[in-house]
Amino acid sequence: MGQRDAHIDALIKATIGCALCHHLIRSRWRMSTEMEKHPDNRKFFESLCGAGKAIAVLTSGGDAQGMNAAVRAVIRMGIYVGAKVYFIHEGYQGMVDGGENIKEAKWESVSSVLQMGGTVIGSARCSEFRTREGRLKAALHLVQRGITNLCVIGGDGSLTGANLFREEWSGLLEELVQQGEIEEEAASTYSALHIVGMVGSIDNDFCGTDMTIGTDSALHRIIEVVDAIMTTAQSHQRTFVLEVMGRHCGYLALVSALACGADWVLIPEMPPDDGWEEKMCRKLSETRSRGSRLNIIIVAEGATDKHGTTITSDYVKDLVVRCMGFDTRVTILGHVQRGGTPSAFDRILASRMGVEAVLALLGASPSTEACVVSLCGNQAVRLPLMECVQMTQEVQKAMDERKFEEAVKLRGRSFENNLKTYKLLAHRKPESQLPHSSFNVAVLNVGAPAAGMNAAVRSAVRVGISEGHKMFAVYDGFEGFYNGQIKAVKWADVGGWTGQGGSLLGTKRTLPGKHLDKIAEQMRKHNINALLVIGGFEALESLLQLHEARLHFEEFCVPLCMLPATISNNVPGTDLTIGADTALNAIVETCDRIKQSASGTKRRVFIIETMGGFCGYLASMAGLASGADAAYVYEEPFDIRDLQSNVEHLTEKMKTSIQRGLVLRNENSNKNYTTDFIYQLYTEEGKGVFDCRKNVLGHMQQGGAPSPFDRNFGTKISAKAMQWISRKLKESYRQGRVFTSAEDTACLLGMRRRALVFQPVVQLKDDTDFVHRIPKEQWWLKLRPLMKILAKYKTSYDISDSGQLEHVVRNQSKESEASTI
Repeated sequence: MGQRDAHIDALIKATIGCALCHHLIRSRWRMSTEMEKHPDNRKFFESLCGAGKAIAVLTSGGDAQGMNAAVRAVIRMGIYVGAKVYFIHEGYQGMVDGGENIKEAKWESVSSVLQMGGTVIGSARCSEFRTREGRLKAALHLVQRGITNLCVIGGDGSLTGANLFREEWSGLLEELVQQGEIEEEAASTYSALHIVGMVGSIDNDFCGTDMTIGTDSALHRIIEVVDAIMTTAQSHQRTFVLEVMGRHCGYLALVSALACGADWVLIPEMPPDDGWEEKMCRKLSETRSRGSRLNIIIVAEGATDKHGTTITSDYVKDLVVRCMGFDTRVTILGHVQRGGTPSAFDRILASRMGVEAVLALLGASPSTEACVVSLCGNQAVRLPLMECVQMTQEVQKAMDERKFEEAVKLRGRSFENNLKTYKLLAHRKPESQLPHSSFNVAVLNVGAPAAGMNAAVRSAVRVGISEGHKMFAVYDGFEGFYNGQIKAVKWADVGGWTGQGGSLLGTKRTLPGKHLDKIAEQMRKHNINALLVIGGFEALESLLQLHEARLHFEEFCVPLCMLPATISNNVPGTDLTIGADTALNAIVETCDRIKQSASGTKRRVFIIETMGGFCGYLASMAGLASGADAAYVYEEPFDIRDLQSNVEHLTEKMKTSIQRGLVLRNENSNKNYTTDFIYQLYTEEGKGVFDCRKNVLGHMQQGGAPSPFDRNFGTKISAKAMQWISRKLKESYRQGRVFTSAEDTACLLGMRRRALVFQPVVQLKDDTDFVHRIPKEQWWLKLRPLMKILAKYKTSYDISDSGQLEHVVRNQSKESEASTI
């Protein structure tokens, strides 16, 4: 036995202290690479071969946070499959100018760019590329380097230019042959140009995708400012008018208004009716009369009235001062929205899109049309580039013709759903205009607190009141329920809740099973006709217990709905839970700081432990977003040989210019290979090469203000859940009472791939591992190979969901429609 093996043996014995465990671990050693684990994957890698191909990536137009993550993914995936990969600096201008602007990229070229905003390869407006002469120069510079695969990251203008370039390609090569610039053989060899686009735009103004790269990060910047402003506004009883970007698209203004509970929003797609000034002032006055000490008005820079007259932030300020006499201030965010570190969402989105773009280029044939990689719900899809561009141009045409309803529909389901939700929540109807309802609906939180819970409660209460119901809040979960901690809540009671972290209602892990009789008694006492439960795995177990108890207690024969809310993202029936995005951003921000701390010392590896129970979502996705070298999770068993392989990988890495490492471990990934064990193993095996530090993040992952995604996600699915409850109440109301025992009246509302779906909780039992409190199948496991590929590990990658070019579908209202933000 070698000295290194002896070290491992000693460490296993010392840490685990069990001879039997030591024997079992030794007997389970296996080859570490995924290809050796799965020999049938060899054919898979041959199908992904990029040998002999050259791929270039450029960023064009306005910069957006996350562009660097996309560039990194394209470069590393391209190199991984054996292709030559090039940077094109300064966008199309660099392609026209050639020379040093087009450089071959190495693996280390994109180290440390994940957390950087903007674009490290530069972006520039290029009038010369709009001319045929300019495109002729660009074609020459590409052919000289054998580049026939182009990945363009930009907006609709940049992508339209790329498609025109592709269409003219053969003609441009013929012209270059005639001019003697290239040989006929070169023109024949490089006869087809393949284009794949990724949309980088903070405005989210491109049709065909729910989210563009940079939008989520821009929302982070806006919400950070709004949260800061709200504290000073409250101190002085001020009104603040915030102007955000969006000359032609009001997405940022609309979603930030939803995420902060703004009193009024002005966007290009929804010009206010004549007399809006009086209505707005009345709304501000009503807000103050209910005890609020501040008002927030958000204005998109392109906002106009019905007649096309621009509505500026200064005009709104002067109006409030003149009509209301309120102390009012204007804050114009400007380019702050473009800057700063990209959010976890944008890093993951850009990484997924970058890899998908390379796959699309590798699979392209001369007849393949240019495509754009988009996000639909939670799935990456490929759409024809020009279909998306044409629909985006149709939006602007509809706006120019003042056909605003049509423009909203063309914007897509994400935008339309946000607008509908905002209208539901922002303006309270007078009592006389509310629908008549005698139903009582209770809302409670169950399980551990998760950021976004309060936004969901606020949305439920206000939508419920708008539906005519009487809303009740249950404090401290089911423990508070059976103790009678139930209180009627009104519209104003939940004001300002969207930006609050934790659970303002209080939450406990107590399940209802042992107290069903007392809970039933409280439901009789308060005449509760429906229940909305917001929580994690405990909420699912609670709903199952209440559903089973319907046989013995009629009080539970009412509509029951659950909204998944937990940082662990371990609830079956949904791809995403409320709170997971906030926790993910907290982890990624910490990883960024930890990595930066190693910039001076060099040769250091950090071992970081994340929460999540047995679910490895946080560790895996944080690993992808922060550029980790490994992430150990329960769902993907590992042994001592894998740990050793990772150490060897890091040892090789320290020989390059990237002299630091990041390893994440889910808290319950393995009961024997603890964080301390892994830390000691890496410390021992890395002696003389690198040193180690460990960090257990703990409950900081549960704290903090909710991210824009969690605020918006919680708000929208809660509104949808309340509308479902209203329908079920009407359907089950007979002979003066609500009664239903049907399976489909005890449901979980979750996002499944592309849709928000109501699923009976009893049907989720077979999908659930109740021992480890995780779903049996988890979508994000398919993304784990991306982290490994981008960290230079050989691995298998499932592309069963890739490869199909779809078509843009015009927005249609459907019950199951989903949107991300």
